[in-house]
Amino acid sequence: MADIFDVVADTTRRDILGVLLDRETSAPESGGEISVSEIVSTLGLSQPTVSKHLKVLREAGLVGVREEGQHRYYHLDRRPLETLEDWLIPFVSSDAAADAATLAEAEAQGVALNDDQLAWASAIGQRFAEAAHAVVGQKKRR
Repeated sequence: MADIFDVVADTTRRDILGVLLDRETSAPESGGEISVSEIVSTLGLSQPTVSKHLKVLREAGLVGVREEGQHRYYHLDRRPLETLEDWLIPFVSSDAAADAATLAEAEAQGVALNDDQLAWASAIGQRFAEAAHAVVGQKKRR
């Protein structure tokens, strides 16, 4: 399996992931699924090109596929991206050092969040990040 960085380094694959994210956020009733022909139409690429890149994304675990007759419907699988995000955040967060110091201070004072509170805070942060990413993505596509 290709390294996830190699997979997402390709512009076309990032564009396909963007289309899948848009489908997931703009049409949740679809389960985030989109046909290959819709991706082709959206990106203005050939069907063989899109299929080749979808295969790479599928092998990397970044997308899932449902087959229905001769049609394939793809959806985003966030799990590998969440792992990548967990690794990447400390490098891109401007407040990472301050956050770590504040957390250490809170733990030293015995006021750290319990596991349930951490889970809620993580879920809220993830939803905020998803919403912010969707808004930025929409603005870039206009």
